[in-house]
Amino acid sequence: MTGNGHIRVFLLDDHEVVRRGVHDLLSTEADIEVVGEAGTAAEALARIPAVEPDVAVLDVRLPDGNGVEVCREVRSRVPGVRCLMLTSFSDDEALFDSIMAGASGYVLKAIRGTDLITAVRDVAAGRSLLDPVATSRVLERLREGGGKEDERLAQLTRQERRILDLIGEGMTNRQIGNELHLAEKTVKNYVSSLLAKMGMERRTQAAAYVARNLPPGARSEG
Repeated sequence: MTGNGHIRVFLLDDHEVVRRGVHDLLSTEADIEVVGEAGTAAEALARIPAVEPDVAVLDVRLPDGNGVEVCREVRSRVPGVRCLMLTSFSDDEALFDSIMAGASGYVLKAIRGTDLITAVRDVAAGRSLLDPVATSRVLERLREGGGKEDERLAQLTRQERRILDLIGEGMTNRQIGNELHLAEKTVKNYVSSLLAKMGMERRTQAAAYVARNLPPGARSEG
């Protein structure tokens, strides 16, 4: 927050009417200031690092991507920004992806105005707003699965194993590159390779696999 206690908020939603409604709602509060808006993922990624808000309220579904991807990238570029996902749909997959991307909260657009204001304040204060019931379903997914996947680890190179572990820790490609002293493009190639070997399409699947099957003591070292 700013020195005077104001919470700086950025809004991302592809519907202007929704953005205007949320803007007007938040602007009535003396301690909240809307410092920027965007209607696409590209606009948000260009503007959020420039204004450095305390909270980014992100629509999950966008015409050129999704808010989860924006959340992951923003958290990589500006770690101090806390992301509150706002969506019209109760979607376990989107919730799961949001958790893995580092979101602080996930609320439905059906939320009451006063509750949304409270949510913004809570997220700005560092509190998590992930619904306990929905989160428990995600954690249950992490505990599911069989041992067949364990055989796939043998196909990975030592470097791919290390990168898999770092994906499991929630690191972005850029962060992994910094950790292993590799170019971000090189990390991206490694990630594509290990996902193919593991029979997966998304890095969130790899992160879930690590959480489910590889406790810290069993992970690659070095």
